This record gives sequence, structure tokens and C-alpha cells, in this order.
Amino acid sequence: MGHLQLARRSFLRKAGQALASAPLLTAFPLAVDAQNREKSKTHKSPATPKTAVRLNVKDFGALGDGTTKDTLAIQQTLDRCSVLGGGEVLLPAGQFLTGPLLLRSNTTLRLDEQASLLGSPDVDDYPLSQVRWEGKWVKGRVAFISAVDSENITITGKGKIVGNSAIKGRLDRKTGLRNPALLEFTSCKNVRVEDCFTSQNDMWSIHPVYCETVVFKNVVVHGGADGIDVDSCKNVVIADCEFSTADDCISLKSGRGEEGYTIARPTENVQISGCTFTDSRWACIGIGSETSAGIRDVRIDRCKCLGARTFAIYIKSRPGRGAFIENIAVNDIDVSGAQQGFLRINILNSGKQDESPVPGDEGIPTIKNFRFSNIHVNDVPVLVDAVNIVPSKPLDGFSLTNVTGTCGKGISLANMRHVVLKDIKVTAFSGPLLSTYNVTGIGLNGATALQPTKVPDSIPAPAQPYSLH
Repeated sequence: MGHLQLARRSFLRKAGQALASAPLLTAFPLAVDAQNREKSKTHKSPATPKTAVRLNVKDFGALGDGTTKDTLAIQQTLDRCSVLGGGEVLLPAGQFLTGPLLLRSNTTLRLDEQASLLGSPDVDDYPLSQVRWEGKWVKGRVAFISAVDSENITITGKGKIVGNSAIKGRLDRKTGLRNPALLEFTSCKNVRVEDCFTSQNDMWSIHPVYCETVVFKNVVVHGGADGIDVDSCKNVVIADCEFSTADDCISLKSGRGEEGYTIARPTENVQISGCTFTDSRWACIGIGSETSAGIRDVRIDRCKCLGARTFAIYIKSRPGRGAFIENIAVNDIDVSGAQQGFLRINILNSGKQDESPVPGDEGIPTIKNFRFSNIHVNDVPVLVDAVNIVPSKPLDGFSLTNVTGTCGKGISLANMRHVVLKDIKVTAFSGPLLSTYNVTGIGLNGATALQPTKVPDSIPAPAQPYSLH
């Protein structure tokens, strides 16, 4: 903690210097204010545009023939919309093959129902930049469509946004560089994606990172990897979307290892409702495993999980991540086709360990207040698997109420306190309905005993304190 104390002392010293100079800073604007009032008598404020512009990409040379690259024409249209104060860019009917596109503030990209944006198959069309990948900032390819440090960005309409299947894998096998995401928003505010159809190759589909106030509504997400990765964002709504993916349909993240822990930008206030999930490789909703800045205040309502290679809901992390996962509420969920079960909580060993993990007890994530209610399961192999929890930091607050349906096995819990189990009315399971170890709370009567959880060795502190580099 020595470097943290030094940073705090440095901050306080600078703050004190700023306060000491405050009288000089506040006196100066008063004189300038008087001068500005005199000028305002003879100078009028510049006029602002009365209406937002509406531009058509074909008016700027886009052909939409599916073979000619329309990158320059479409980007020029987007740029002109921005410099004219913002408005709407229309992609009319057609097949628009293009390299990466950058959206700017106060821009709406509207896709005609018969329009398709088709990503270039040439990976070199996608420039290199600093991109977020598995919780770290690394060199990689920019997304097909992106926005950076912008606000009031909208993509809407019933058209299609399609990544190119010629770009294989999440990483380029030759260079190790991250391949392009489909949609990526970095450090943006007020982002909305609505009504469109998206299809991606083997890389993540939609990735907001460091964003605030983001809405995905009525979006179809088809892809060969993650659907929507919410990464160190706050105030996010994902509503009435349809997912068919080959990894987590939705994944909530916040950084990995000391880098994410030091930056300390959590994912918080996420609402997921009315969505339909089908996943062929991992989970419908994954919370973690990259949790080094924390994840909190997540609500999941009225969703249908139609297929998952593992569990419908998977909450995951490991020692070395640090931070917290807290205030997770799941209500009114219908689960079928989950090949391993409804819910798994694994805080021991999920995800690859970081090269610079958060050491010691501080690196063990704090987990609390997980609530699950009104759950219907159809023939899931396991109802709940929640034993991989570090005993020194038990889950504080876990409730499972009003569960109906059929399952192969029941509930296994370890290292929890303030547990509430009520109205668990499942059938068709073999063995005990409930097995526990080191668990206290309500509704635990009749539980069979589990073996103690095996805990990995503590992560030692590094020889030199970590610093961002």
C-alpha cells in the first residue's frame, strides 16, 4: 500500500497548493468579466444551426454495388455531417462494401431496411491502434464501425451490419494482433443502437468500453464469439435483443490484473431485459471473469435462455483480479437447453491469470448480494453450482426463491453467509436437492455435507510495486 499512500499524499499536497492560489485565480475573472460585458453590447453571439442536416451517402459517391469499396464516400458523409453540426446520415438500399468507419458526435447513422454495410475482407484496411482486449489495452485492429471520445451517437434502422468471414479468429495468427470488432465505442456518452441486424465473424460483435449511458434495443446479434461485451461502462440498457452467438451472449467486464485494478473504472448500473439468448460455446450471460475494476448493480429481467454450452448465468473471477462483484439481481428467467445448468459461481479459477495479478488478500474479489427469483428451468443438468468461492471472502448475501421446473441435480453451495432459499419446487433430480459447506442462512434444513473447498496458494507481492506502463 506504500505507493497508494504516496499517491494520496501527492494529491493532497497539490490540492493544498491549488487552494493557496485560489484568491489570485478568482480575482482575475472579475476584471475579465467587466470587459466581456462591454464587448457583449456590440458583439452578438454566433447563430446556431436551426435544423440538423440529413445526408445520403450516395450523394457523396457511394455506389452500394457490393464490390466497390465505398469507404471514402461514406466516411466523407459522416465527417460532413459532423462539421455541419450533426444530424443524420442515410444508408439507402444497397450493398455497401467498406473498410472501417468512424462516427463522430451528434451523428445518427440510419440504415434502410434493404441496406447492408459489409466489412472489408482485407485485414490491412483496419488500422492499428490501442484497443481493449480481454481487460488490457493492447495494440490491435480498430473496429469495423467505431466512435471515440464522442457523444450522442446513434445507429438505427432495420438494415444489416456484417463483418467479413474472411477475417479468421479473434487474434491474427501471424502477428498476434487483435482482429477488428464489429461495433466498438470507446469513451463515449449517450450511445444508442436500435433495430438493426448484426452479424460478425470470429471476433466480438459489440464492445462499448469506458462509455456512459448506452442503449441497445431490438438488436439482432449473430456472431462467432461474444455478442455484447460491456467493458468498464455505466448506465447501460440492453432490451428486447435477440442473440445467437458462439461465446457469451452478453459479457460484463471491467479490466484484468493490476492494470484494470489501478485504472479502477467499474461496470455499473446495467439493466438487461426482454432478451432471448442462444449460445453454442459458453454462457447466455457471463459476469466476469475480467472484474479487476469491479462490477455492481446489475439487473436481469424477463429473459429467455434457449441454449448454452455451459450455464445460462455464469458469475466468474479469480484471485489476482481484486475489486468486487456485488448487487446482482436476476428475476423472471426461463431456461432451457443449458447443457451444464442454470447458474454457476466460480471465484477460484475462471479466466487466465494476468501477468501482473493483484497480490494477497486484496486480490481476492469481494462478492455480495446475489439475488435470483422467479426462475423456471426445463431439464437443466444442474440447478446451481456455487462451491468455488474463497472461504476467507465468502459470498455475503445469496437468495434463490420461487424456482420451478426440472433438473438433473440440485443446489451445491459453499462459503456463503446470509443465504435465503425459499419455494424451490423442482422435480426429476437425483441425489440431494441441497448440499452445503460453510453456509449459514435460512432454508438450509436437510442439506447434505460437501467437502471443503480447495483454495489455491496466495499470490505473493511483487518485488517492485506495480505502476501503469
